[in-house]
Amino acid sequence: MRLLITLLLSLALLAGLGSYAHWIEQRPSGHYLSDLRSQVALDLGQPGSRGNLLGIQPELFAADYQSVGRLRLKLAAYLDHAREQGMLSERTVVVLPEHIGTWLLAVGEKEELYRASERHEALQWLAASNPLDFLSALFSAEGDTRLDDALLRTKAKAMARDYQQLFGELARDYGITLVAGSIVLPEPRVELGRLEVGRGPLYNVSLVFDPAGHPLGQPQRHLFSASTLATTAPSALQALDTPAGKLGVLLGGDASQLSGDKALADEQIELLAMPSDLQSHSNDGQLNQQLQAQGIRAGLQVHLRGRLWERSGQSQALAYDAGQLSRGASAPGAQLINLWL
Repeated sequence: MRLLITLLLSLALLAGLGSYAHWIEQRPSGHYLSDLRSQVALDLGQPGSRGNLLGIQPELFAADYQSVGRLRLKLAAYLDHAREQGMLSERTVVVLPEHIGTWLLAVGEKEELYRASERHEALQWLAASNPLDFLSALFSAEGDTRLDDALLRTKAKAMARDYQQLFGELARDYGITLVAGSIVLPEPRVELGRLEVGRGPLYNVSLVFDPAGHPLGQPQRHLFSASTLATTAPSALQALDTPAGKLGVLLGGDASQLSGDKALADEQIELLAMPSDLQSHSNDGQLNQQLQAQGIRAGLQVHLRGRLWERSGQSQALAYDAGQLSRGASAPGAQLINLWL
């Protein structure tokens, strides 16, 4: 009798494991209607030979990350609109928002992940459908919130590959310099022209791609807290040569990051890209003072819009030009923010 019970329990366990393995392999792709429209919220200055800064505030939802192709379709529609408006050239620097690459962790996942009401619930579905990758990431996780840390690094290699492929190809196909927002990865670096990851701490990083689709310099690394989605300022900003001038990238749009030993004057940075998240707490007056003090000629702050689980917003963009700050409209929807140099 004991042998029979053991046999039945073993068969039930095997059946359960088999069902779980089959569930893991299933990745249904549902139909989704996405709004590809965008509006020009700001168009400052006059066209000239010096080029322009073009910020894109995409309106994104969790289902937009079901595949890299779906996300590319939406971003390409915004760039097509900009090109129709005469806003794209070989001297254009396009700026995308913070964390637009972080949510590539949702690519190819279960429908339950996209339907989740909160980020933590979505990440739990991520762990459930990628058990081996999650357990491997758990061994590398750091800090007091190792579970949150592990969830964000579960698909790091695939995310780095998708990030470079998506934004590198967009830069090449449209012949632009592209500030590809940011992505959270463990110990990221560029080796032989390719974005690689390691097993060290998580960083919120931004890559800039040249018009040929190649990365410019190393990732601009900011230490990152997985539990709060908070970014720590770097000790210095890189100065990247672009057709429009020397460019710096400041994640989060925090004006306090520009003070003290983070000064930009020594780097002779002329243009500043400030990719920000869905929620912004910028102080216009403080930001204006800091940019003037650092000798910045022009800058753009852009945000994600839409709803990614419980995080939602329709933040206004900021454009800085020779001491003047202009704020974009608060109307919903995707926006283009153009500043002629």
